Amino acid sequence: MSEESNSFTNAFRKFLVNEKLDSRYREKLLAESWGELVGKPIASRTSNLYISNKILFVKLTSAPLKQELNNNKEKVKELLDKDFGDLFHEIRFI
Repeated sequence: MSEESNSFTNAFRKFLVNEKLDSRYREKLLAESWGELVGKPIASRTSNLYISNKILFVKLTSAPLKQELNNNKEKVKELLDKDFGDLFHEIRFI
């Protein structure tokens, strides 16, 4: 990464923090990255994804998938914790 792009990245991050937009921006990044993080089969059955009161809500269109993800909630949380763990403390599949 060049010094110029690094300084732009730092300035952008400071702007987001100063304007209190950082968590909202990262929530959008999570939504955009969802398919890459969990895979195409899960992403194709996800109709909505949002964070409210430090809870990640994932709305699914498949009841069997919802049950499977509820059974493996900790694995999904571990997968997301690396990049987005500070945004939420709990996941709910709805």
